[in-house]
Amino acid sequence: MIRLTAGGPSRVVAVGAHCDDIAIGAGGTLLTLCRARPGLRVDALVLSGGGTDREQEEQAALAAFCPGADLRLTVLKLPDGLLPAHWEEAKRAVEELRARTEPDLLLAPRTDDAHQDHRGLARLLPTAFRDHLVLGYEIVKWDGDLGRPNTYQPLAPKTAERKVELLQEHYPSQRHRPWYDREAFLGLARIRGIECHARYAEAFTVTKLTLDLGE
Repeated sequence: MIRLTAGGPSRVVAVGAHCDDIAIGAGGTLLTLCRARPGLRVDALVLSGGGTDREQEEQAALAAFCPGADLRLTVLKLPDGLLPAHWEEAKRAVEELRARTEPDLLLAPRTDDAHQDHRGLARLLPTAFRDHLVLGYEIVKWDGDLGRPNTYQPLAPKTAERKVELLQEHYPSQRHRPWYDREAFLGLARIRGIECHARYAEAFTVTKLTLDLGE
């Protein structure tokens, strides 16, 4: 297994189409990053759920997933499932996010996600963040669109367990969903762990990556 270790990001951007997307796709990675780097700046943007109970859930959840971080969260009010019809608003939000930060790393949906809101947001990001490392996270769901990721963040067992605890604790509005349970989240993390010689892991897709292997 070849490992490339970054010097350590000081600024991270995390984006999601819906409240809980970031936590489901990259919650363990955020926990790992923020515990290792107190004071890490995390700019988070969520396109829908603003002004509802879901925004309150997201605020509490990301605060827990980013312990000790300088978290700056924006939750917009775009309607769920209609991103293509609100493209200009989403584009403006991404451009405003870009104007206020220069991140070392972006956590975002995969560009081939089956959900049109996830996929649309993923395809918007490179129009504003043109020279940045983007890790495309995966979200388990009915569509059955999990693919073959090429990048992994191993998770300590306690971190994987903590991720599941926080998902259950902070998103009560999602507990009725048949796939939203401990077995689904830990099961996927175990499979991704097998793929990278770890107990648990979160997996990502990287579409473009530049290496610097010199001195």
